Amino acid sequence: MKRVLVRQTLVLLALAMVPGIGQAVYYRDRVSWNAPAIAPDEVTLEQAQSWGDTVLWVDARPTEQFEREHIPAALSLNEDSWDELLPQMLAQWSPENHVVVYCSSQSCAASHDVARRLREEAGLKNVYVLHGGWEGWLGAKK
Repeated sequence: MKRVLVRQTLVLLALAMVPGIGQAVYYRDRVSWNAPAIAPDEVTLEQAQSWGDTVLWVDARPTEQFEREHIPAALSLNEDSWDELLPQMLAQWSPENHVVVYCSSQSCAASHDVARRLREEAGLKNVYVLHGGWEGWLGAKK
């Protein structure tokens, strides 16, 4: 009797796992298991693009990288040239803008630093960081 109960329990456990295994196999290419979570101050590219013309793109990468290639209509504003570039950026800014800052990749901290300074030092609202950064932008354009 005990052996029958153990066998039935194992069969039920195996059957309970079948839907989960099937879903993992079926969706293996659609789910990024290792994708970093989006921080509260970040936005996805789709979100930012949905804001249309109200987005003011800010590139926090070094000037050399910005000059090589950047998001169309983006403004350069990095830590190294903060005092020089901030007035130029603020001249383009208006209160209805959503400011989206990006740098090289998801692991790049420059965009978070620039966004924080825009909020704290310049007193701007609606300042976000692009989740995935420049690499995310390039990946979406392929």
